[in-house]
Amino acid sequence: MRECQHLAELPRPEPAPRSETCPECAADGTHPVQLRLCLLCGHVGCCDSSMGRHATRHFEETGHPVMRTFEPGEKWRWCFVDGSIV
Repeated sequence: MRECQHLAELPRPEPAPRSETCPECAADGTHPVQLRLCLLCGHVGCCDSSMGRHATRHFEETGHPVMRTFEPGEKWRWCFVDGSIV
């Protein structure tokens, strides 16, 4: 398995989270199921199991390809472009 080419484009160190929760869910008055952190800009968005799907929407609006889980004790990353864990 080859490494995702989008990982090389990410800033080092990773950006600080811009919020502690999904700001779109907060504005909508909904509750996120789980949170994701954009590894390009630090946007925090909710997962696809949440009503707003704001992490995916962030990718669709910005093209920022890689996010990671923002849940305590989890370490995985996801590339929207490749459609795989990286």
